[in-house]
Amino acid sequence: MSQSIDTSAEAPATSMRTVIAASSAGTTFEWYDFFIFGTLTQVLSKTFFAGVSDTVAFIFALGIFGAGFAVRPLGALVFGRIGDRSGRKGAFLFTIVLMGGATFAVGFLPTYAQAGIIAPILLILARCIQGFALGGEYGGAAIYVAEHAPAGARGRMTGWIQASAAFGLFGALGVILITRTILGEAAFTAWGWRIPFMVSAVLVGISIWMRLKLSESPTFQKMHEEGSHSKAPYTEAFGRWPNLKLVLIALFAVMSAQGAVWYTAFFYTQIFLEKFLKVEPATVNLLMIGATVASAPLYILFGWLSDKIGRKPVMLTGMVLALVGFFPGFHLLMQTANPDLARATSQTPIVVIADPATCSLQFDPVGKAVFSTACDIAKNTLANAGVSYDTQKAPAGTPAYVKIGDVSVASADGAGLEKAALKTVKADVETRLKAALQAAGYPAKADPAKVNIWGVFSILLVFVIAATALFGPIASCLVELFPTRIRYTALSLPYHIGTGWIGGFLPFTAFAIVASTGNIYSGLWYPVIFTAISVVGTLVFLPETRGRSLDI
Repeated sequence: MSQSIDTSAEAPATSMRTVIAASSAGTTFEWYDFFIFGTLTQVLSKTFFAGVSDTVAFIFALGIFGAGFAVRPLGALVFGRIGDRSGRKGAFLFTIVLMGGATFAVGFLPTYAQAGIIAPILLILARCIQGFALGGEYGGAAIYVAEHAPAGARGRMTGWIQASAAFGLFGALGVILITRTILGEAAFTAWGWRIPFMVSAVLVGISIWMRLKLSESPTFQKMHEEGSHSKAPYTEAFGRWPNLKLVLIALFAVMSAQGAVWYTAFFYTQIFLEKFLKVEPATVNLLMIGATVASAPLYILFGWLSDKIGRKPVMLTGMVLALVGFFPGFHLLMQTANPDLARATSQTPIVVIADPATCSLQFDPVGKAVFSTACDIAKNTLANAGVSYDTQKAPAGTPAYVKIGDVSVASADGAGLEKAALKTVKADVETRLKAALQAAGYPAKADPAKVNIWGVFSILLVFVIAATALFGPIASCLVELFPTRIRYTALSLPYHIGTGWIGGFLPFTAFAIVASTGNIYSGLWYPVIFTAISVVGTLVFLPETRGRSLDI
């Protein structure tokens, strides 16, 4: 096959800077909109899911965070088709308008106390609109930049699109921290959480203004002038085996790990530090801001490195680092962030001893489970406390109790009780268990004076390096993997299944696994398994794409 001339190489430097600035700015603001949900999970769970236990409310809030990701593949298909048939610019201009409106509206939603069940329904709707819009955003921005960039610099230049995720997360964390600091925690929890959503209107307005200045990508324009653009992107991308095979390779060899590694590094670590290690939210925000700032140049660095040595070795390095680093890294997080908890966990283990027939799975995604047996009440209380425990079988009929070292705390059976009476029973068990935990050295919160900030940050930085080494070259790799005719459609679907389903539901699923097993580290099996799948897929199936012509 003859190799066509790469027209993108002729783009002047000033034009390239404009392309990168406008594309990255828009993507940054869209990520900002999306990330404030993940960062405010604790607050939103109390605001929109009052009336259920803390654990169930937290799982609900994480589920809503994931709901926005669930619809991203649908947005990828809709906007991918528009982008392949009508042009890149129009598709990703509309996505930001749609997403900005949905995010701004969240700032005005009623709470559960004000509107009941309508409140979480409206929140879910807004979240789904956000996810639908973001499904068309990333592919358009990445393709637009890559189709302008010289072949030898695609990794570095699309690295700015990857870095926009860091800029967006930094913006979200920054606005939240500033608002929290000015208003105080009480006011922020009551109403101040709305401000970051409202601020998004200004950011989106700037992005729209910048994107209106862009012209169509030269690669698409050339294809459109020749009349060779796809009339049926879905059929070509998913109905023909050579293209479908590339979609599957992109999903399993690259995007499975990307979703797992990135969202573990930047989101699940926040949940782990705040929910399980009891670190103050403001401290967690500062740590994540630091990690995010450190990540921004790394995306571009690893994108540049992939231009020199290839996409595969750089991405594979990130996958393997995450694979071997997650379990020991999270154990080290406990020792550095909350040494009192680490000492208590080691010296005074917790065991729930109960008849297995009376124990339910501590996972209630629909909020209907009552958890009224003595075993369930004990486990639910420990899950809410965020501590690890083991379960030991007892003979049938044995009343459930909790052993905290050498101390035994009897649970209580609330089966068949009315709601008010059951609440009293649970409160009594919680009071006695919390007192026993405190006596055994389990801290209610991490002692700020004992938090090794630099130790925690160093561990987070290892996760960040893994995530950025994997994510930095991904845009250029995916763009080079697919033909121009179907690039928007074919690229966007696996990307958003990986980030949307695997990554987006990671916090929800990992936390649910912890709640059901009682082991605060068990949720890590979720990202480890998906990352292992991608390591094998990359080694065996993924071709090296560095330097490929995009005019095909």
